[in-house]
Amino acid sequence: MIIDCHGHYTTSPREHEAWRAEQVAAKGNTAQLPPRPNISDDAIRESVLNGQIKIQRERGTDLTIFSPRAAGMAHHDGDAAMNAVWSDMCNTLIHRVCTLFPKNFIGVCQLPQAPGASPADCIPELERCVREYGFVGCNLNPDPSGGYWKDPPLTDRWWYPLYEKMVELDVPAMVHVSSSCNPNFHATGAHYINGDTTAFMQFLTSDLFGNFPTLKFIIPHGGGAVPYHWGRYRGLAQDMKRPPLREHLLKNVFFDTCVYHLPGCELLAKVIPVDNILFASEMIGAVRGIDPETGHNYDDTKRYIDALPISDADRRKIFEGNARRVYGRLSAQIDRQSAAA
Repeated sequence: MIIDCHGHYTTSPREHEAWRAEQVAAKGNTAQLPPRPNISDDAIRESVLNGQIKIQRERGTDLTIFSPRAAGMAHHDGDAAMNAVWSDMCNTLIHRVCTLFPKNFIGVCQLPQAPGASPADCIPELERCVREYGFVGCNLNPDPSGGYWKDPPLTDRWWYPLYEKMVELDVPAMVHVSSSCNPNFHATGAHYINGDTTAFMQFLTSDLFGNFPTLKFIIPHGGGAVPYHWGRYRGLAQDMKRPPLREHLLKNVFFDTCVYHLPGCELLAKVIPVDNILFASEMIGAVRGIDPETGHNYDDTKRYIDALPISDADRRKIFEGNARRVYGRLSAQIDRQSAAA
């Protein structure tokens, strides 16, 4: 089985996103809000059959770990109460996709974060999605302010109640920022990569995993700048009298393959241990065009992994084994959804 650990519902029905725009416009005056949109099963089927499932079939992948659209989280656009409603709607829509296509998608939830709001407030939604919907993880925004980094770092005790629940439920978090409202940072070209790199450096400078030895994070987009500057981070850890990175972080921190050219994936596989790499494409996401140098879509990342000079056993780890290990609930959920199909 080929498991894509990083997919977003970027093709969600337009009325879903339109409702959020109206909610944001009515901020502070809920009486102006329209009722939640009535989205039919047929509309959901059409949105993925002509999108993600079509691409799964074309590229030879089997299952996508699926979450709401990252840019659509936009935690900075709402307050905690607004974002709780929006997260409920987004996660319920993901659950419906997984119910309609149980062999193609397994859910990961959006958290109802907001600037300055306690991460502990996210626990009820995380628990609901895991226990009621069978979701296997969450997306955690390290910067709910949308590019201004106003909240404490991910290693601060401010986050600990959420981490305690993640450990209890045996679910990892993908560290994933949302849209940028800071004009200095292009969302997908700068803000996303900044978020990935910043999270890794926060982990490096902390003793977080001494306190939470089974806590797991996936850093997407190939780890941002991390693999390219691995020597820098090894050197900084050494200067700070931290343990070697393999010992200090790599039992808890993993990287996906959303790197949109073969040389980038080659570097990732050369620098990062194979046990810490999960296959991902973020298809129909940030980069949707065709690479004129290859004639293939930039986000067709399976062909990059197929081309790596690694053993078949290591390739199986990247395509499937590591995802099953990092997402502790994944194998059982695959079995449940396959039985229900």
